[in-house]
Amino acid sequence: MRSPEKGELDSAAHSLREVAVLAVPFVLTQLLFTMMGLVDAAIVGRLGATELAAVGLAGTWIWTVSSFFIGASSVVQIFVAQNQGAGRDRDCGGWAWQGLGSTVPFAVVTAVLLYFSAEHAIRWIAPSEAVAPLAADYLRARSFGIVGLTAAIAMSSFFRGIGDARTPLVATLIANGTNFFLDLGLVYGWFGFPKLGVFGAGLATSISEWLYFAIVAIAFLRPSVRARFDTGWRRPRLEPVLRLWRIGLPVGGQWVIEMLAYSIFTTLIARMGDAAMAASHAFGQLASLSFMQAAGISTATATLVGRYIGAGQPDRAAQRFRSSLVLGGSVGATIAVAFLVVPDSLVALFSKDPKVIALGVPLLTIGALYQLFDALSVLSDGALRGAGDTRWPFVARCLASWLIFLPGAWLLAYRFEMGLTGAWIGGIFSSATLAIVLYRRFQSGAWREIRI
Repeated sequence: MRSPEKGELDSAAHSLREVAVLAVPFVLTQLLFTMMGLVDAAIVGRLGATELAAVGLAGTWIWTVSSFFIGASSVVQIFVAQNQGAGRDRDCGGWAWQGLGSTVPFAVVTAVLLYFSAEHAIRWIAPSEAVAPLAADYLRARSFGIVGLTAAIAMSSFFRGIGDARTPLVATLIANGTNFFLDLGLVYGWFGFPKLGVFGAGLATSISEWLYFAIVAIAFLRPSVRARFDTGWRRPRLEPVLRLWRIGLPVGGQWVIEMLAYSIFTTLIARMGDAAMAASHAFGQLASLSFMQAAGISTATATLVGRYIGAGQPDRAAQRFRSSLVLGGSVGATIAVAFLVVPDSLVALFSKDPKVIALGVPLLTIGALYQLFDALSVLSDGALRGAGDTRWPFVARCLASWLIFLPGAWLLAYRFEMGLTGAWIGGIFSSATLAIVLYRRFQSGAWREIRI
């Protein structure tokens, strides 16, 4: 069969296959990454609803703090993909070092401040007296992992940029196995470990995040990778660091501002009681399974869009985005069916408390629709990010979070007295609006004129 010329499009089947082949290991990596939080929630949930609520509340805030560094580090992928697409393989390795130099020092300072201010920070959030000390313990334990996770994302973004999904997948698999083992040991006191409860769950995750970094760093410095991509040590330099921040600051900014809105949302839920907080956290963890699958496909899309833009083939980049919508829509529909058919069984994975299950089941009905809109926005965001269009999504996500999500959730939950269910219905309005706006942005073609 004749290979398409540069100006021609591939067949729809070829385009879909290329996205799917790259996306599958990325999806598995994202799901395994999410499993750390799921394992913490499932194991701690057996201790009681209060412990689960503490992990949910503190885990949301630790992710909020970390998200800026994670988002900013992740743009290493864009620079690597576009350089590889342009045939400049030996320029790829340096971008990982620039990514480390631009984010890790700030992550170190943040981790130290968070460790020493954990109790005060949790008291400011004002959960119940039973939840507060447990949440502070978990927050303090997780602060150790912020630096390791930030460095790991910068390194793994290099591999994502070159289309190597296997290395991050293996690293995440090993880290998850370690987290599960350490969770059982440090939470329950098994295998000769001290019984540390909620603090042990956070410590297990932090250790696993550092292990994840160690594995990808060793792979990054392998002789074969070093020979092809010139991954030897590079001192951070001002010009590439500024280029990274120009693209990465909006990504990190949108992550942290969006997560800050979600953290405030979670705080509103926490004031409804421990059972409501536990149910909301269980739903959030289940919804994250859907989100991470979309995020995995989005990562593959960003890589392919960046690669084809670097190769001077923007029409093929647009074609890969359309293929990602087909793949992501199919996955989202499957998850929606599961949410609708077995909601009680899914919530029961996290808590056997009848009140938690009763509050959680209606959320999965809402979640069936919510995660479809969420997938569309994530896929559109990934395609725009691969093209270097990061400022516009930053503005869109900030406005959706603060002008639609939070006001809508508060009005429905409190003003219209719809409680937990009403709060999450507010999330649907925000997610749907954002999905439409980001999709229209990519369809406008403005990304074709962007140069990173």
